[in-house]
Amino acid sequence: MSGTKRDVVGGVIILVLVTLLFWSTFVWLVYNWLNNSYYSHGFLVPFISGFFLWRRREAFARDGREPSNLGLLVVGASLVGFLVAQVWQAYHVSAVAFIVLLGGLALYTLGVKATRRLAFPLAFLFFMIPLPFINRLSPALESFTATISTAVVSFLGIPAVNQGSQIRLPGSSFVVGAACSGLNSVVALATLVVVFVYILEGSYRAKAILLAMAVPIALVANLVRVSALLVIAHFFGAEVGMRYFHDYSSPVLFLLAFVLLILVSRLVGCSEIRRDI
Repeated sequence: MSGTKRDVVGGVIILVLVTLLFWSTFVWLVYNWLNNSYYSHGFLVPFISGFFLWRRREAFARDGREPSNLGLLVVGASLVGFLVAQVWQAYHVSAVAFIVLLGGLALYTLGVKATRRLAFPLAFLFFMIPLPFINRLSPALESFTATISTAVVSFLGIPAVNQGSQIRLPGSSFVVGAACSGLNSVVALATLVVVFVYILEGSYRAKAILLAMAVPIALVANLVRVSALLVIAHFFGAEVGMRYFHDYSSPVLFLLAFVLLILVSRLVGCSEIRRDI
């Protein structure tokens, strides 16, 4: 058997073994992507990572292979993490162990230089893993959104009263729930900003500013959305606001956040796409 065929057969065997080993983890990830609104973008993350790998395929070919035994230590550490995660049924830890395992296999089979090129695609996979504490942030953001939105419409002359996550207008009341807290936007936009930071040319300082602006941009866009809903409800009725604006405003919200992101990227000097991407 030639060296190429042997590599292909070995790669297929490793792929099958890793798939069987982490099958329950993959099932958990897919379940969360389907049922956890904060991570509905999770399906896209592996494809985005794969796209960046494909775009840099020529660079991998130039690097060649310089296998490093350090990869075995990383693989061993990932398997230990996987076993601990299985004992405690901590699937988020198991998902992290899977990504670390991929890094260890790359280091062992390709070497340090090639693994460095793999660093971002591998690290980006972390954005597909649901954080165990993300739901706990929702109540605080719900109250924050309700308070600021009430202040905004009050400034516009609309009588509004805020109590916790509830907003009262003359003749109607609204509760800012998890879907309107802005947390969905924060998680999704943070993922998008990381991609932006990677593909755009710019200084480390400019990229750090862009990365730091992800959360404020998402929160501002969501506040605009909720405030607009209250204004529409006040002038045209709560039913119009909920039925026509609330149900279809999510794409508008994300578009607004995306536009703000582009503006900020230009202001900090990150407007050109990297040639190697």
